[in-house]
Amino acid sequence: MFTTFALAQAGVFAGMAGFMVLIWALVLLASIFWVWMIIDALTSNMEPTEKLLWFFVIFFLHLLGAIIYYVVKRSGTHRPHIA
Repeated sequence: MFTTFALAQAGVFAGMAGFMVLIWALVLLASIFWVWMIIDALTSNMEPTEKLLWFFVIFFLHLLGAIIYYVVKRSGTHRPHIA
């Protein structure tokens, strides 16, 4: 009886450990993306006030701000302009 209970607990803890590794990997990737977008915003060829505005958006909204910057500014620079 004790052996079955111990094995069940070990399986639950192993599953939780795997889940935690997945969460930590996602957090690490999100943080890398966040830093990448801050660096991209600060080194872009925008006007200084626009750079500062985007820096604050990314800094204070963290991942959401980085995604907004990526969608609005980063993706918009690679589209061809139709005259």
